[in-house]
Amino acid sequence: MSAPLLARSDAEDFLYAEAALLDEWRLDDWLTLLTEDARYWVPPNDTPDGDPGTTLFTIADDIHRIRARVTRLKDPAAHAEYPRSRTRRMIGNVRVEPMAPGPAGETQVLVHSNFVIWRFRRGERVREYVGHYRHTLRLAATSWRIAHRVAIIDAMELASLGSVSLIL
Repeated sequence: MSAPLLARSDAEDFLYAEAALLDEWRLDDWLTLLTEDARYWVPPNDTPDGDPGTTLFTIADDIHRIRARVTRLKDPAAHAEYPRSRTRRMIGNVRVEPMAPGPAGETQVLVHSNFVIWRFRRGERVREYVGHYRHTLRLAATSWRIAHRVAIIDAMELASLGSVSLIL
């Protein structure tokens, strides 16, 4: 087996840095990790490999909708996240595999990982989101960027998790 283009330890560092930005609510800094054609999906838990064109996804955002989501989340008038939730993320079991080149021939890798996110919000019980990520990372100049981020929630039903207004 050939060595991956991105070492597992470097992929872990990338995911840990991303988790810290989201936990610290540094959403504008998080946006800088994304490519100009980035996509962010949260598929339904009964069809995790579905297509958002034919399946109802919890979230199926392109870069424009991702930016609009961040703008809304930061707005004090957005009652869904004001005051904002506090979160704590744990990332583990990181695996890296090579992928076909990106749309313009860029180097890409697929990074799998597991996550647990605890969400603390005033007046609500602590929510726990458990699942796994599939990050398509693309090498842009000298740094890796997120081209596609899929958060697959393992819960059998989503109602008990409350609204998913935060970025998973």
